Amino acid sequence: MATVISCPSVRLRVDLLGRLDARTADGRPIRLTGRHAQALFALLVLARRPRSREAIAADLWPDADGTSAGSLRQALWLVRQGLADAGFGAGAVLDIEADTVGIRLDASIDLDVDRFEAMTTDALGAEAAVELYHGDLLEGLGHECFAAERERLSDRFEDALAIVAERRLADGDAAGAQAAADRLLERDPLREEAHAVLIAVHGLIGSRSQVIRQYRRLHDVLERELDETPLPDTEAIYRLALDQTMRRATEHAAELDAERSPQLRAVPG
Repeated sequence: MATVISCPSVRLRVDLLGRLDARTADGRPIRLTGRHAQALFALLVLARRPRSREAIAADLWPDADGTSAGSLRQALWLVRQGLADAGFGAGAVLDIEADTVGIRLDASIDLDVDRFEAMTTDALGAEAAVELYHGDLLEGLGHECFAAERERLSDRFEDALAIVAERRLADGDAAGAQAAADRLLERDPLREEAHAVLIAVHGLIGSRSQVIRQYRRLHDVLERELDETPLPDTEAIYRLALDQTMRRATEHAAELDAERSPQLRAVPG
């Protein structure tokens, strides 16, 4: 039998970046059965205020024809059951009224979305924000009501990746800069700053052909998708990268010539 927490003020840790994971303050998992129960709990946690049952049902089941009220009751029952199994008594977490449902205002929720957003308000927090972002909001839940928030957070993550790539490059961490830039381009091939970082990285540790290929990838995608050309600062990075590879090639050629030069030896008389 679950131990019921009598104190009305509770603490939860909830992760929504990636797949939903909810736990008590001491790490016990809160198991929510079914996609609709998970979506309802996530919706309530993100809103943090009571909302009308009608509005919640419209968010979760926009295409339902007269059946959304019953679906909401079922999902709410599953959420309450999951909380009860984790040790929370009735009303300890949820604020349920005849017409509204929400999270209690005195419930303390450590939400990864809140921490992520706080980190992305400062360029210095970008590295930690990237580490925290375990996936797009509520991966695996296809409810359309999360689409706008998912896209907004995804944009902030990509901005953080761009900052991380540029800062790592400035700090001399070419491999780390390349990893961040590659990750950003996997998500959005149009991010010119990521292409510029890779061009710069190839200039530092790569070959002339790598610099040219990366520049051509950028030029082609911008022309195809936006009918645009690279920005002047990207062009400058490209020219510098070419100069760096040429300088390395010249120095290497000079070393080879020195090694092949005949050595004069004194011949005894």
